[in-house]
Amino acid sequence: MIYLFILGSFLLSALLGLIVIPNILFISYKKRLFDKPDARKVHTLPVPRLGGVSFLPVILISTCFWIGLLYYCSLSDQPLTTPDVACSFLFFSCGSMMLYLVGVADDLIGVGYRYKFAVQILASLLLTFMGEYFHTLGGLCGLSYLPRWAGIPLTVVIIVYITNAINLIDGIDGLASGLSCIALAVLGTMAIVHEQYLHAILALATLGILIPFWFYNVFGNARRGHKLFMGDAGSLTLGFILSFLVIHLGTLTPSADGKSGQQMVLAFSTLIVPLFDVVRVVLHRLREGKNPFLPDKNHFHHKLLRTGMRVRGVLITIFSVALFFIVFNLLLAPFVDITWLLVSNIVLWTLMQWGINGAIRRANIEK
Repeated sequence: MIYLFILGSFLLSALLGLIVIPNILFISYKKRLFDKPDARKVHTLPVPRLGGVSFLPVILISTCFWIGLLYYCSLSDQPLTTPDVACSFLFFSCGSMMLYLVGVADDLIGVGYRYKFAVQILASLLLTFMGEYFHTLGGLCGLSYLPRWAGIPLTVVIIVYITNAINLIDGIDGLASGLSCIALAVLGTMAIVHEQYLHAILALATLGILIPFWFYNVFGNARRGHKLFMGDAGSLTLGFILSFLVIHLGTLTPSADGKSGQQMVLAFSTLIVPLFDVVRVVLHRLREGKNPFLPDKNHFHHKLLRTGMRVRGVLITIFSVALFFIVFNLLLAPFVDITWLLVSNIVLWTLMQWGINGAIRRANIEK
């Protein structure tokens, strides 16, 4: 019966999305709130960038409704009403609302990256208050349990890292939302398997609003006023929710020796593409003597476009890469040490980037 509540959170979010998103499009065109094209962007027509304004309100409405109904019907034998779980979600709601408001402000008038970083750090600290931080690295590099003084700063860094990775990968239609859909589907499944039903409801509610947005974002016609972007309000909200789920599910039920690597590997595998791409881009900018916080056209999708691929082909390729890493790590995690598994992921990613660089050189020669 509880699975119907989880499915209900998905369906309610999707339904609300179908109602809210067209109204956001109408207001955006009425007030001319557009993301205008420039040399760094792929789109050539002005497109509304307020799609992400719908995310957090819909997610909270759906999540709170179904969790409240779950309590009312007394169908869960899981101690969801413990103070720690309740406070964890309350602090999560505070942090997500802070980032959401900063994202809306950035989409409307622009916000400096230093201010956004400060708010991200504060929101990240809120999550750690009730124990949502890394107590262990699952045996990575031989490290097992982490003391509080090390686990909390590491968690803050990872939350800021994931949040900005989702923001930075949002470069072509459907990419950030599509990768987030894949991650949420896997994380939601993990939550159900481990009977973390409250987190499953959150994951499926988030997935629900992303599905209608993704179709508007990818298949919407800008000339007819049916296309929109998520903007920072959407990407910051998604990044924070994914961070919350990855940390909770990745550190769930550690083993006696602290090497709970399998859970952590699978949780982080859902976000390998945006996480690895951020590291590569930052290293490239530093090597070129550029500010690592300023945008450029060297992200994964930009490189694939330079090989001559079309936008839809790039989208399918990146989704395939994301699914490959998830399946690869899922199959090998029970048999391979987490450290060597990370090394193998880095090697595969590096070889793939070298192959893409070669394809870019060949495309340039043919021109």
